[in-house]
Amino acid sequence: MERLQKVIAQSGVTSRRKAEQLIIEGKVTVNGKVVKELGTKVSSKDRVEVEGIPITREEPVYYLFYKPREVISAVTDDKNRKVVTEFFPEEKRRIFPIGRLDYHTSGLLLLTNDGEFANILMHPKYNIDKLYVAKVNGIPTREQLRKLEKGVHLEDGKTAPAKVKILSVDKKKSTSIVQITIHEGRNRQVRRMFEAIGFKVQKLKRERYGFLDLSGLSPGDSRELTPHEVKQLRNLAVTQHSHI
Repeated sequence: MERLQKVIAQSGVTSRRKAEQLIIEGKVTVNGKVVKELGTKVSSKDRVEVEGIPITREEPVYYLFYKPREVISAVTDDKNRKVVTEFFPEEKRRIFPIGRLDYHTSGLLLLTNDGEFANILMHPKYNIDKLYVAKVNGIPTREQLRKLEKGVHLEDGKTAPAKVKILSVDKKKSTSIVQITIHEGRNRQVRRMFEAIGFKVQKLKRERYGFLDLSGLSPGDSRELTPHEVKQLRNLAVTQHSHI
């Protein structure tokens, strides 16, 4: 037996918090009866409907995917561009990306059908480090990089402190390869951070997410996370939170 809101979240329909709201609003039925009690437990034999639509309980699945450039981090795209789920033609479960990498950014992206798990990893209070490598126009000075480390002001507020280091410099072409680690997940954040100190990002790749990396994978490849990795990610989110 599991709590109703957890079952709804795991089906991928919505987050646990939203599921709780839907239960309170009387939009959830169990075996045809409206249930408004949050602690209600249901078994796999119970028929659960959210706003009249039966939920399908799928086995949770977790993928690590090497997103190529020019692919949308979404399940569908109204402009008909390639989306990440197209790389999983055999997967019948309704998987979706956890967070996003923008269209021109490549690298590590997680996909799942477990809404509750996705919610934990994406919640701003659970700070999981994400390491990016950026190729930028120009060569930033130590002083400019220090601004990124301290946090820069963007239109949606100041960024949290980041770890930054220059990996290499091409003086002839006037470009640099810079490694930056952040734990927030705002839209186009790394690109906007570099723009804030006067540098345009030519290429961007996310190489690490927490303890996970892309070893052994080429763009477009994926692998399932092991149960141990899933457990480690949950623990990482919670321990990071307790350190704040």
